[in-house]
Amino acid sequence: MTNFLFTVAAILLTLLILWICGHTRKRKPGEPPLVTGWLPFIGVTKDYVANPLGFLTETQKKHGNVFTCLIAGKYFTFVTDPFSFSSVVRQGKNLDFQKFAINFSQRVFGHADFNSPRLSGNYREIHSIFRQTLQGPSLQHLTQSMLCNLQTVLEQCLPYEHDWLQEGLQSFTNRIMFEAGFLTLFGKEDVSSLQKSGISGNRISMPKATQDFLVFDRAFPLLAAGVPIGLCTKAWRAREALAEDLLHDELHRRKCISDLIQRRMDTFDRMLLDETGKARTHVCMLWASQANTLPAAFWSLYYTLKSVDAFTAACTEVNRVLSGQSLNSKDQTVYLSKDQLDSMTVLESIIEEALRLSSASMMIRVASDDFTLTLESDQTAAIRKGDYIALYPQLLHLDPEIYPNPTEFKYNRFLDENGQPKSNFYKSGRRLRNFLMPFGSGASECPGRFFAVYEIKLFLALTLWHYDLQLRDPDVPLVQDSARAGLGIMPPSQDVLLRFRKKQ
Repeated sequence: MTNFLFTVAAILLTLLILWICGHTRKRKPGEPPLVTGWLPFIGVTKDYVANPLGFLTETQKKHGNVFTCLIAGKYFTFVTDPFSFSSVVRQGKNLDFQKFAINFSQRVFGHADFNSPRLSGNYREIHSIFRQTLQGPSLQHLTQSMLCNLQTVLEQCLPYEHDWLQEGLQSFTNRIMFEAGFLTLFGKEDVSSLQKSGISGNRISMPKATQDFLVFDRAFPLLAAGVPIGLCTKAWRAREALAEDLLHDELHRRKCISDLIQRRMDTFDRMLLDETGKARTHVCMLWASQANTLPAAFWSLYYTLKSVDAFTAACTEVNRVLSGQSLNSKDQTVYLSKDQLDSMTVLESIIEEALRLSSASMMIRVASDDFTLTLESDQTAAIRKGDYIALYPQLLHLDPEIYPNPTEFKYNRFLDENGQPKSNFYKSGRRLRNFLMPFGSGASECPGRFFAVYEIKLFLALTLWHYDLQLRDPDVPLVQDSARAGLGIMPPSQDVLLRFRKKQ
């Protein structure tokens, strides 16, 4: 019996080895160097996940500016030369972003499949709404709405006395920015409408919505890695709770809904989607508007408070722009025009430097067919249909040749000698076209990037204007949560205590 079992095991092992050999990818002529590790399917997943930046940096040193890695059963071709990023972005004919993005979004948020022939035409209309409502006059209107909502939220939580209060800086930022951002996009409770319906109080509890959002967001790395949301019970419940708040019947009872959301609602209604599907698409929009903005706002304020020079320069700029506006009168709201916001170059440089240090997004395209990718240096790489092409801008952001002392925060790194925005950055003696890419590029470039910067700039200006702010332990080191690497802005691994009080 023992010999029989041994024989069966040997046969099965032989078959497994033959299967692995038959399914092991071999590098073809013209293809980039292939890095597969020694484990089938898993490949170099462990090394990549443990330290994406370190892994890619070392692999670049060994294999050059383009190489293919086996990660979790998929083949990713990384292009690491920043001068060639535009060569990848321009490959719209051979590299598909939309199909990949929609499949990813559908799996995580549970909305309809917008790749289906029945819906794909309408999806193009939905996508065009971003450009129409997040630029020009529409952007200015949205920014002014955010300014008003930020002040409303700040007035609610401004302490009446001048005693110091204490709260986690991340908690402080999330609490203020989430509510103000939610109100700006999805409008306010229409109290008169609720009273006519015999409803008292608010239908949407903002603290609960904030908590539901954070629960779902914390599970996002697992969901992005392919773990079914059904296995993440808390995240599923949080997503569905947010969807209930964003049903069209609920949104129709609100006022001052942004043009972006109103036009999306109108389009979804014409598409005859089910109500839950519409709401889940709004949850996707809520996540897209908050998931990176919240940690970016945190890091911007954290670095401002941690650096004496940054704090002094930022306060000087805010006081200059807001000079003459009342600080203590609740009846007078702060007004900031577009020109005034654009003149706050110190705050913008602080935000850009915070984004440079905390952004770890990965730009992904999928090869729709076999083709040859020609890089800026005229180097070519044969790409197989179905492979992923990836750009990892953190390699650029932390390159010491481009940014001396790249891990150090310098509030004026993006300012020239006249205090104006700086755009001249060089590598190998050549000026870079793409030197800061926290919002992606090309088809995957975030359409709300201008609004996001305005949001954070307003947050910094108003908090510095209304509050005295101090980090309780400014010298305690704070590291980023690397679990978010590849997904956008990395949040802090832990909160830090903030002391604040109303300015006298």
